[in-house]
Amino acid sequence: MEIEKILKILGQETDEAVEEILTDVEQRYGEIPYIVNFMKDMPELFISRMIYENSVMREFKRMDPRTVELICIAVSSALRCEYCLKTHVRVAKKLGVSKEDIFDAILIASTISSASVLAEGTRSLDSEFSEPEAEKEKTGQICTICNIASEVPEEE
Repeated sequence: MEIEKILKILGQETDEAVEEILTDVEQRYGEIPYIVNFMKDMPELFISRMIYENSVMREFKRMDPRTVELICIAVSSALRCEYCLKTHVRVAKKLGVSKEDIFDAILIASTISSASVLAEGTRSLDSEFSEPEAEKEKTGQICTICNIASEVPEEE
């Protein structure tokens, strides 16, 4: 969001600023998302959040709006936020993004999500099974009271 627009919003009466932001959101999305509607009665949070969000999501100059929406779809899918996902699919569709491109974003998100589960899980598994428990206890790497492995190396 350009600094002039931010200053204009900040210079308005609170109710006027909230109404302008709501109108802008509705024009861009075709609806007012639940979170936006929920926060509108808390202008001290709403205005600052929406200025930031607009700067990143809707007035970002380095990426086109279609790419931004595909990223939103991928992240919403990975986080399993049904509400965000439905909103961003509708916006992407309105922008002319094809069903196939939207599916590709979801497919990429599922691949990365799956990889993160595997990365975390296999590291934990490897860590636990890399050295026998009895050997860990002998070397002092496991506390015999709480059974928690120590990350601190032994003093020599």
